[in-house]
Amino acid sequence: MFIAFEIRSYKLNNLMKIILCFVALSMLASCAGIKETGRTIGHTTRDVTKKIGHTSRDAVKAIGKETKEVVKDIKDNED
Repeated sequence: MFIAFEIRSYKLNNLMKIILCFVALSMLASCAGIKETGRTIGHTTRDVTKKIGHTSRDAVKAIGKETKEVVKDIKDNED
């Protein structure tokens, strides 16, 4: 009876090891998918933010140039 218990226990241990390996591999595979999704979201956010920043910078420069021209015209008309 003791020998039969050891054999069952041994089989159970192997089965547990196989299950544990399967779970670990499936988690690694899902982690890779999550990592790729996060990378895609991060790069998209970076690109959109960069585009918004560059557009804002260009708009501020254009407004600044126009404002300088208007101020210059007002000063010229006063003289």
